[in-house]
Amino acid sequence: MKLIFFLLLMMSLSFLAQEQEQKEEKIKVGNKGKFFIYWGWNRADYSNSDINFKGANYDFTLQDVVANDRISSFTLDYFHPTKITLPQTNFRLGYFLNDHYTISVGVDHMKYVVESYQTVKINGEINANTPYDGVYNNDDIRLTHDFLQFEHTDGLNYVNVELKRFDEIGHLIGMNNENLQLNITEGFGAGILYPRTNTTLLNKERYDNFHVSGWGVSVGAGLNLTFFKHFFLQSDLKYGYINMPNIRTTINPEDSAEQSFTFLEKTIVFGARFKLF
Repeated sequence: MKLIFFLLLMMSLSFLAQEQEQKEEKIKVGNKGKFFIYWGWNRADYSNSDINFKGANYDFTLQDVVANDRISSFTLDYFHPTKITLPQTNFRLGYFLNDHYTISVGVDHMKYVVESYQTVKINGEINANTPYDGVYNNDDIRLTHDFLQFEHTDGLNYVNVELKRFDEIGHLIGMNNENLQLNITEGFGAGILYPRTNTTLLNKERYDNFHVSGWGVSVGAGLNLTFFKHFFLQSDLKYGYINMPNIRTTINPEDSAEQSFTFLEKTIVFGARFKLF
């Protein structure tokens, strides 16, 4: 509900900005034909998820699994050229189709970690010569490390295209200056999930390579503060749905996992707008 209220507020401000534009003269800074690029960081919250694990000698589902992001301590590594991708990061490159609409491509490098030692319900069968062999029917099981460790920490890479609207609203509060502009942006996106999943399952050898595992869609809105026409800080709130039917879990290609969940992502980024010609 909070997200819906936030999106409605952003849309209302956008409509108000358009109406005010027609009623009063304001300083305009043209955006059509400009490129923009940004880099920044995110925090994410995830809904509980049912995860199905399937292989040659097992097929079981864990229900309502709790997962969290993994934030890195703030150090100079956030800016180190060889380590800047270690935190949860966001990168995007885009283009202004006109003064108000943008199209962009980017990567939301989130991290997803199943909480160890939680107790969940399990349904299905395991026949892999392990202490966990058996038939399960809505039984309780504790996610100990010798049974399962499951995380997308290199990371939960949402590679997506976004279409957004962009409106200047600073003049509504008396900020009518071409060198300091307050803007709102809202829109939607869609893309693929390209995670590097780190899984330890029933003591099998793990698979730790990038792999296209599914798809996602998202909507979002944010505030943008632009300095001297070219540089900006921006904060976005994004809500999305992720469906991954093809997650690699072990070195054996017969082993896989499947899950879907929603996410709420909060970002802070810095970037620049410019014309190439």
